[in-house]
Amino acid sequence: MPIAGGSTHFCLHLGNNAFYFVKQFLPSNTIHCLSPSYLNSLSLAMAEPERWTSRGDGEVTLRMGESGFAAEPPLTVDQMFKTAVERFGSYTALGWKEGEQTKTMNYQEYYQACRTAAKSFLKLGLERYHGVGILGFNSAEWFISDIAAIMAGGFAVGIYTTNSPEACQYLAENCKANIIVVENHKQLQKILQLPHLKAIIQYKDALKEKRPNLYTWVEFMELGRDESNSQLDDIIATQKPNQCCTLIYTSGTTGQPKGVMLSHDNLTWTAFAVGRHVRLTEATKSQEIVVSYLPLSHIAAQMVDIWVTMKVGGATYFAQPDALKGSLVNTMREVRPTAFMGVPRVWEKMQEKMKSVGAKSSTVRRKVAVWAKGVGLKTNLTMARTPVNYRLAKKLVFRKVRKALGLDRCTKCYTGAAPITKDTLEFFLSLDIPVYELYGMSESTGPHTISLPNAFRLTSVGKLIPGCETKIHSPDQEGNGEICFWGRHVFMGYLNQADKTEDALDAEGWLHSGDLGKHDDNGFLFITGRIKELIITAGGENIPPVPIEDAVKEAVSLVSNAMLIGDKRKFLAMLLTIKCQVNGDTGAPEDELTPEAVELCRKLGSNATRVSEIAGGRDRVIHAAIQEGINRVNENATSNAQRIQKWIILDQDFSITGGELGPTMKLKRPVVMKMYKEQVEHFYKEVVTPSTPDNSLPPK
Repeated sequence: MPIAGGSTHFCLHLGNNAFYFVKQFLPSNTIHCLSPSYLNSLSLAMAEPERWTSRGDGEVTLRMGESGFAAEPPLTVDQMFKTAVERFGSYTALGWKEGEQTKTMNYQEYYQACRTAAKSFLKLGLERYHGVGILGFNSAEWFISDIAAIMAGGFAVGIYTTNSPEACQYLAENCKANIIVVENHKQLQKILQLPHLKAIIQYKDALKEKRPNLYTWVEFMELGRDESNSQLDDIIATQKPNQCCTLIYTSGTTGQPKGVMLSHDNLTWTAFAVGRHVRLTEATKSQEIVVSYLPLSHIAAQMVDIWVTMKVGGATYFAQPDALKGSLVNTMREVRPTAFMGVPRVWEKMQEKMKSVGAKSSTVRRKVAVWAKGVGLKTNLTMARTPVNYRLAKKLVFRKVRKALGLDRCTKCYTGAAPITKDTLEFFLSLDIPVYELYGMSESTGPHTISLPNAFRLTSVGKLIPGCETKIHSPDQEGNGEICFWGRHVFMGYLNQADKTEDALDAEGWLHSGDLGKHDDNGFLFITGRIKELIITAGGENIPPVPIEDAVKEAVSLVSNAMLIGDKRKFLAMLLTIKCQVNGDTGAPEDELTPEAVELCRKLGSNATRVSEIAGGRDRVIHAAIQEGINRVNENATSNAQRIQKWIILDQDFSITGGELGPTMKLKRPVVMKMYKEQVEHFYKEVVTPSTPDNSLPPK
C-alpha cells in the first residue's frame, strides 16, 4: 500500500477496538522521513508484540498476509458471533433431545444465553485471564459455558470426562480456574476438594447434595439474567483478536498436559478459512447440519461443532452421552447431518458392524454387495462415473447403506486426530462414501491440511488450507522430514511454559509438529511417522511403526490394536490385541469376541468365542493364522531389520479406561511400554532365529 507524505504511518485495523502498528509494511525510506521523537513515541504506544507468549494476559503479533485468506480482517469471538446473529438470527443454532422431544435454540437465543451466562460468571467472581473449566458430555450448556467464559474475559477450558481427580486438579491449578461447570454428580465428585474455586455449576440432573457455591444450571442462569450489561460490554470492548481466549490441554501422553493458548484470531480465522476452503454453504442458501459427539476438550470437535458451524450459520445437534457405545447411529438417522467428522476408531467400528451384518446376509445379497463395492472402489479411485454400473450400484446398495448410517445427505465425511488404515478408507470408498483425511494439531487450532473431493489421494492428508504454509525441515533423500506449520492458526504458546513454547516454535516462528512427512509432486502431504515414535534399532535403522502396525491389522482381520516394539533392540517384536465386545457403561474391553471376530474364527476352523481362549497362543489354529499374516507383512518389508520376529496376543484390548489409548483413541506408547514391560522383556530374553519353532520366519 503506498504511503503518501513523509509524516504518514500505516496502521492495520483489527476489529473495532485495537490498532497494531505493522512495521513490515513501512518502506525504509518512509521510516527515515519520520522524526526520531515521533517514532519513539509511536513505538512506545504501539510496540509490536512477539510472535509468541506464555503469559495468560499476553498478546502476540498476528501472522497477517497481504492478500487472500491470510489478509482477512481479524475478529474477536464476540464480533464473529454478533455477525452470525445479524445474518442468521432466526435459524436453528443448537438442537438436542429431551426424552422423545427435540428442543432447539436459534442464533438470537443462543447469543443472549451466552451473554446471560457471562454476566453470571462475572457475578460469581470470574477474574480476567482465569479459567472456567468445563467437565462433561457435549450439550448446549457446554457451548454456552465456553463462549460465556470468553465473553466475560476468562479462558474456556475443556476437561476430558475421563480425567482422574488428580488430572482435573492439575488443569484447574494451571489455568487458575475460578469456576468449574460439570455435567453430573459423577463429575462433581472429581472437583469438590479443589481449593480456590468460587463456584461450581452442575448442568444435568438434580443436585444430590446442597453445598455453598454449588448451583444448578437454572440457578446459575438466574444470577445474571437481571444484571446490568455495562460491565460485560466494557470487558468485551477491551478484548483484542491477538489475546488468548481458549486453552486446549494436550492429552499428556508424556508428562503433564500443556495448556495450548489459542487467541480469538486463532479461532475466528481458522473457522473462516476452513468453512471457505471446504465450501460449506451459508444458512441463507442451505443450512449445514452437524452432530456433536466427539470430546469438546479436543480442538477438532470444538472447531467443527462450535466455530466453523457458527461461521456459516449451521445447526449443531447433540448426540446422547452413550454415542460411542452404540447410540450415535440413531442420532445420525434422526438428524441426517450434511457434514460428519469421525476419528478413525469411529469409522473402524462402523466398518466392523457393517461387515458383521453383511456376513449374515443371504448369498445373493452378499454377491450383489461384493459387485457393488468393486464398482464403487474403481469408480472413486479413477474419479470417473461409469454410467450403467455405477448408477445401478448406487440404486441397489450405496443409497441404502448411506440411509442406514444416517449419511444420506452427508456430502463431507472427514477423519482426523489419529492415523486411519488404508483398509478402512478403501472399505468406505467402495461404498461410495469418500472419507476425507485432515491433519493438524491443537497447536494449529485444528486443521492444517484437508482433502477435498477435487483434491483427494488415498492415504494422503490432503493439501494446505489457503493462507497457511508448510515446510519440510531437514528432508532426507526421499523427501521425508519434520512437518512445520506457518499461518494465523498457529497458537500463541503454552501457558506458563516458555521453555516448552520455544521447543515448539523456532526462531523464525515456524511450528514444529514432531511429525514426519513428505509431499508428492502434486503437493499432497503424506504423514510417514512421528519423530518421538520412531524406532531406532540397536543396528541404527530408523523404523516408523505405524505403517507396519497398519499392515498387520490389514493382513489379520482379527487384530484390533497392534504396537511395534524395538527401540534400541536387536529386532522388532509386536504386542497384539483381538477384537472384543466393549462394556456399554464403562467402555472397558470384555472377554467376549465381537460377532465379526467369532465369524472369522469359524472360517479358520476355531471354536473360540473369548479372548482368553486365544491370548498367549492358547489357540493353535488362530496362532498359525496370525503368524501367516505376519509372514505376509514380513515378505513386503523393505529390509530384514523391518521384519517382525516375535509377537504376543495380550489378554485384553487397549482402551481409554485402561489407559492405553488417549481421548481420541491415539495409542499412548509410553504407557503401554510400562504396562506390558514384563511381556516386552520376555521377547528379548533370548535372540530369536528363523528356526525358532514357535515363530518361524520364511526366508527373505
